[in-house]
Amino acid sequence: MRRPTLEAVAARAGVSRATVSRVVNGGTTVTAELREAVMRAIDEMGYVPNLAARSLVTQRTDSIALVVSEPPTRVFSDDPMFSTVIRSASAELEAADKQVLLMLAGTPTSHARVERYLTGGHVDGVMLISMHGADPLPAAINRMRVPAVSYGRPAVNVNLPYVDDDNVGGAEAAVRHLLDRGRRRIATIAGPPDMIAGQDRLAGYRSVLQGSDRRSIVAIGDFTRGSGAVAMRQLLEDDPALDAVFVANDLMAIGALQALRQAGRRVPDDVAVVGFDDIEAARYTEPPLTTVRQPFREQAAAMVGLLLRLLEGGSAEPVMLPTELVVRESA
Repeated sequence: MRRPTLEAVAARAGVSRATVSRVVNGGTTVTAELREAVMRAIDEMGYVPNLAARSLVTQRTDSIALVVSEPPTRVFSDDPMFSTVIRSASAELEAADKQVLLMLAGTPTSHARVERYLTGGHVDGVMLISMHGADPLPAAINRMRVPAVSYGRPAVNVNLPYVDDDNVGGAEAAVRHLLDRGRRRIATIAGPPDMIAGQDRLAGYRSVLQGSDRRSIVAIGDFTRGSGAVAMRQLLEDDPALDAVFVANDLMAIGALQALRQAGRRVPDDVAVVGFDDIEAARYTEPPLTTVRQPFREQAAAMVGLLLRLLEGGSAEPVMLPTELVVRESA
């Protein structure tokens, strides 16, 4: 059977082809009576819009790119941040009748490929996730004038709306909690220095210690479990008398707990540990992990809301969401 055309639907509904086109493309200048007649004809004939032709008329693809600036090994690792944010954002976009396209940009080659794709006009908007300081995509997207938002404050100086959580305040709350518990030598395992989350959580740690005349004891990780274990061993070597550690994410904190067990240190008796994120696994560590909860799902939903406003021609201001200290047995 031949696919029904706009002309056939117009003939069945007793209206012009232009009227059917306006209804299909969401036009608001059609009366309720004519719209009902067109929709009835569409249902009876099983008409499906030609999306390519529709895009030429509306100048929209109804597609949104989720661009993650990480390699596949990182995105599809045991870090639940990626799956939670991607799943939550996808659900919000699908509810808005948008097609979701996941693109990974963890290498210079993939950055160039993503940039070429976006330049080709294949998507209406872009959501950037897990950007690093040298990431060229924000500036490139600004030049393209493609509506875009960022998960997290961009590290580069570009005009890009973003949604972030209070990384500094969350880190401050974690370190104050350790001081209130009587801990005197508080170290930190910081995140990557080329990521805003890593920078801000380290800044929060340092601001509280400076106010209490304690010295900073810092090791650097990359937000993976293995790097947390390596950094914890380094800290124990640098300062065997440390009695607490604030870790910039929960995966690194889980690695730190393992390293402390291997070194014969009891948690929290000898060393208290506080993480950041409140992933599900934090409840099931031994002991359960005290951590700072950041609202992954709410951030993803707010990011979609910003992008939809931009697509409708509106403005979008940065959104900052609060964090919350969740006290468990590790500190």
